[in-house]
Amino acid sequence: MTKLEFLIRLKDRLNGLPENEKEERVNFYAEIIDDKIEDGLLEEKAVEEVGKIDDIVAQILADYSIIQLATQKIKRNRRLKSSEIVLLSVGSIVWLPLLISAIAVAFSLYASVWAILVSLWAVFGSFVATSIASLPFGIVYFVLGNLPVGLFIISASSVLAGLSIFTFFACKYLTALALLVTKKVLTKIKSSLLKKECAQ
Repeated sequence: MTKLEFLIRLKDRLNGLPENEKEERVNFYAEIIDDKIEDGLLEEKAVEEVGKIDDIVAQILADYSIIQLATQKIKRNRRLKSSEIVLLSVGSIVWLPLLISAIAVAFSLYASVWAILVSLWAVFGSFVATSIASLPFGIVYFVLGNLPVGLFIISASSVLAGLSIFTFFACKYLTALALLVTKKVLTKIKSSLLKKECAQ
């Protein structure tokens, strides 16, 4: 891909950003490519080393909130005709409750996932606390001559310590997965706000 093709595609993908910020980002990557060419790379190789456009757009989108992008898109859209305003007002009896319901369901699912994760971390914490707290009692019973109870408590403490290690890695993996999915969903939403509307 040539420098010009790369910059045109990048500019097209950043369509929803304010014009001055879009130009600033495109110029930034143009300078990077120019620097690489000055260092002796061929144009195509310099473009390749800059990275994939999808990755660059995702990185740029990370700097913007969904509210900023949505506001920018609304500002760019054409003014509504009076007939469209009337239809939106009359239709709001149907579409507004549906929209609110969809947002509530999405938020509930998201909150439920994090509630489960918090519960799993609480289980991990209880395993650790119980393991640490029960060990001295097992030792005391063992020293005082109550061997079966002492061995049972020490064994249970060891099992809980093992379970806490397993639970820690499971919680860590699931939390990282939830964060990754959240990041990808937000990037998709932001990308959809940047896409050109075919009708315009």
